[in-house]
Amino acid sequence: MERFENIYQRACDRKGGEAQLKKLLPKVRSPRALAGTRDDRWLAEMTRCVFQAGFVWRVVNNKWDDFEKVFFGFPPEKIVMLSPDQIDRFAQNPRIIRNRQKVLGIQANAHFILDVAKEHGSFGKFVSHWPAEDLISLFAYMKKHGARLGGMTGQRVLRNMGKDTFVTTGDVVRCLQRAGADLKDIPGSKREMSLIQNSFNHWNEESGLPYSHISRICAMSV
Repeated sequence: MERFENIYQRACDRKGGEAQLKKLLPKVRSPRALAGTRDDRWLAEMTRCVFQAGFVWRVVNNKWDDFEKVFFGFPPEKIVMLSPDQIDRFAQNPRIIRNRQKVLGIQANAHFILDVAKEHGSFGKFVSHWPAEDLISLFAYMKKHGARLGGMTGQRVLRNMGKDTFVTTGDVVRCLQRAGADLKDIPGSKREMSLIQNSFNHWNEESGLPYSHISRICAMSV
């Protein structure tokens, strides 16, 4: 694999220097802060990312205040109590994006969060304890047990909430390919995901940087 210092230098050159590059790096929250994040905020971010998938993000963000009001702040314990008739009414509400399957996913993810919280105390505590050197297993867990959280959607939820994680965007994949990783343009197999994780583990050991920062730097290097 290519040394990360070379990738870092290319990103600095493209973004106008080290100081400018650092301004573009994502915020990483401490495990304690993650553990203290309420479950309704996790369900809200899952919902936002699910609705943004395959859609114009700006439209979702512009309607977000109404999403919060329609779903009364996304408390999982209340969302799971919604009846099919209520779900149907919510799915037809013009204040939000009217996609019934994605609205159904909100209730499914509320169940997911409550199941995790029952075992671990809260969803935030569950995520905060997950080791960064095995993020791909967390991605797989969210895809299996959550609703519409596969691909980059679950990864974006974690990143947006401040978990130290990489995101397999097209630019990140191109950086990995350039560095010598044998990956398809849209990787998804267990072999490819393990290769990505191992590459980030190697670069983390080399640089000492958080996985989120390594990921963003990779994206900005191509």
